[in-house]
Amino acid sequence: MGLIRRLRVTQRAIERAMLKQIRRKTKVTDIAQRFAKLQWQWAGHIARRNDVGVAT
Repeated sequence: MGLIRRLRVTQRAIERAMLKQIRRKTKVTDIAQRFAKLQWQWAGHIARRNDVGVAT
């Protein structure tokens, strides 16, 4: 692995750590985490429905 690539990898790791701290302090959630939570909420909504079939 070249020196430049290793420096880029290290810089990205530092940036991810900084962003994690900023998100924690501002209470902003990651979009991927929010999306996953909404998917589970939707699945729960569908599971609680009374009608099983599709209206035709």
